[in-house]
Amino acid sequence: MALIAEALMTVHGIGKAFGDQQVLADVSFDIASGEIVGLIGPNGAGKTTLLECIAGLLPADAGEVGWRGALLPSARRKERLFYVPEAISPYPDQRTADVLKFFQEAYRQPQSRLEQLVRALGLEPVLAKRVGALSKGHRRRFLLALGLLAPRPVLLMDEPFDGFDLRQTREVMNLLRNEAVDGRTLVLSIHQLGDAQRICDRLVLLNGGRVRGVGTLIELTASAGLPIGTDLEEVFLALT
Repeated sequence: MALIAEALMTVHGIGKAFGDQQVLADVSFDIASGEIVGLIGPNGAGKTTLLECIAGLLPADAGEVGWRGALLPSARRKERLFYVPEAISPYPDQRTADVLKFFQEAYRQPQSRLEQLVRALGLEPVLAKRVGALSKGHRRRFLLALGLLAPRPVLLMDEPFDGFDLRQTREVMNLLRNEAVDGRTLVLSIHQLGDAQRICDRLVLLNGGRVRGVGTLIELTASAGLPIGTDLEEVFLALT
């Protein structure tokens, strides 16, 4: 596997088992500052477990995470990383507006940043609703807003486009691209290969808990021995 020249973060040799089931085995890849990196694979490939291990929420059985060439221990990862899980509703009895305001103030973000995210994510109609009463799509938008309010250089997101239609997915992709342009690094777990092909700078192909390929779509296409222009689905099938 070719490593990028100046890695912001490295994931090296991550392994995780639950009982006798090996969920992750020797997972390694690097991430550059300002990249959008996609963890790509079917349900059950180990994407969520990997994100939780990287974030330090789940202890890995093997491996380590590095930051600019130095070890980044689990206890210090929240200083650099913010993890947006797929299916939680924090503070379900609180109004959406109140939770957003709490995060904005806790992270000392300007009011204009909160207002910008509320507009960009289309949260105005649900600000008065309790978090627990939000639809799946609005809950995803709410969680994205919380993650984007956190001033952490790396944002880990589990299935950020789940529950969105085509137009909504495009809007959220545009927002995330702008975040990357502004210097935020994004690591996205995505099972829809079309979405991954549209937004990711580089891809980490996972299957059976193992890395099957790392690189741009062009690099992975070449590794698979397929013609340039082949879509990600065919490349993934060829490499896994």
